[in-house]
Amino acid sequence: MDPWSWICELPESPEFAESDSHAVFQLVDNLTRSIQLRVERSSAPDPESLSLTFKVVVEGFNRLKSSTIWVSDKCTLLSEKPFLPLVLQLLREVISLSPTTRDGACTKSELLEIKPGPVNWVMDSHSPESFSSVFNLLLLTRLFWLCVFDAPSEVGSFFFQHLLGPHVKALTCQRSPVLRTFLVSLGVDAELCIVRAASYALSKWMISKEVGLGNLGLKQISSPLSRHSLGFAYATEAHGLWVLKGYFPISSMNVANNNSSNEVHNKIIKFPFVEPKEAVLRYALSHQQAEIIVQFEYSVRFHESYIKVNARVDNIRINVSKLGFHKGGGGPENQIADCYSEEKYFPSRVRVWVGPEIGSSHVSGLSLGRSTKNEEREIEVTRVLKGNFGKGKVAPRVKARARMSTKRKIKDWRIEQESEGNAAVFDAVLYDRESGQEVANAKPRNEGLKNVFSKSGGMVFGRDEYGDEVGWRVGREMEGSVLKFRMGGKIWLTYWPNKLNTSFYETRCVDWCDEVDLPLVPTS
Repeated sequence: MDPWSWICELPESPEFAESDSHAVFQLVDNLTRSIQLRVERSSAPDPESLSLTFKVVVEGFNRLKSSTIWVSDKCTLLSEKPFLPLVLQLLREVISLSPTTRDGACTKSELLEIKPGPVNWVMDSHSPESFSSVFNLLLLTRLFWLCVFDAPSEVGSFFFQHLLGPHVKALTCQRSPVLRTFLVSLGVDAELCIVRAASYALSKWMISKEVGLGNLGLKQISSPLSRHSLGFAYATEAHGLWVLKGYFPISSMNVANNNSSNEVHNKIIKFPFVEPKEAVLRYALSHQQAEIIVQFEYSVRFHESYIKVNARVDNIRINVSKLGFHKGGGGPENQIADCYSEEKYFPSRVRVWVGPEIGSSHVSGLSLGRSTKNEEREIEVTRVLKGNFGKGKVAPRVKARARMSTKRKIKDWRIEQESEGNAAVFDAVLYDRESGQEVANAKPRNEGLKNVFSKSGGMVFGRDEYGDEVGWRVGREMEGSVLKFRMGGKIWLTYWPNKLNTSFYETRCVDWCDEVDLPLVPTS
């Protein structure tokens, strides 16, 4: 599916000759039903005012009053950037429909004032084929609301099965450099809105898929799309920081631990009967997303016989956002969210790493900056002596009793540095104070966890938590070249019942990695 290349070729396409008034791109067609992207040309006599209008048309559905479900603004054909207004319109509409939290740092009205400069720059610096990943993301996300919320249910089912299902990877980052550039150029606030809007559509698709499989009991599914790829993840460099980002809907993360007898494999999924209250709880929890930002501060120093590359954890921020709507929003999860507002996943383990690309023979000498934690113990010894002392003829009898108690200071999070090959690993594990077990592998206790996370349920690790920097030594002959450094993360999220009386609990995890360029060029 490449409608953007088709759009860019319209002015020179024989299909769109002067004698024709419209052209059609079939987004999906199964003989009896179809979803089309149609373009119509205005009949203005002045060539300079000639414009195009795009429409989304669905055909073959009985309950529709009109086959046209969306109309674009006019695009002036002879302007310098004739299709820039189309991209901006889709972008603003996706942002306006994005799920947001109650207490946002900025309003949607501020985000909708997106300047065309960054979008225009990305379009100019990339070919139509590469920019297609950006356009497909915006178009599919916008079509989700048109077909699922603004049209009869038969249109939504058709969209899920025949359009979104085969092209669901368009709602993920797919390691697309142009999509990464597009998100970075818009800024983190607009990026969050776009990612949450796409993840909301992705979550709905996965819920509908599970419901369909549940009705059939046990079913074989074979898909080349693995769960951990259903999300947005990329790495970038900015102002002396390596930044690794990951946005993953909860339902796309792998189950690591739960209380259910579900057998989850790559190709076989069992859906046993669950109580209605637990089913509603799982539906509510499916509208949550893990949002992770990992920042490494790095430096390059040139010595007489080697080059030293240093890195340290600057910040790790983990937030679990709710992909639901609140006042003024839509979707059936609006009312459910109020009943289950206190039920939320929380981070229980964080493992991030950084190091040169595999096979870098010129990089060696990894040095870590923290020793293995050896906790100090406070030992309190109490001795009690009791005896009878008197003037009797019989020698007094003395009884002695000794008592010793031990006190140990325990922190909720245990943070360590490790190494795997030439990569430095930073690991943080949340422990249960009562049982001493890792929370990710433990059963919940009645009172849950308190005073471990921020008010919103997230977690922030600062640079003071992980110790000093780590470093690698590079041969001086590599000066002037560009090295590839890889970063990765693995995050565990755990759900324990908070205010809901249920036996359901589980832990999910996701891992991903990406790489950045490191130029070994001396600076003044």
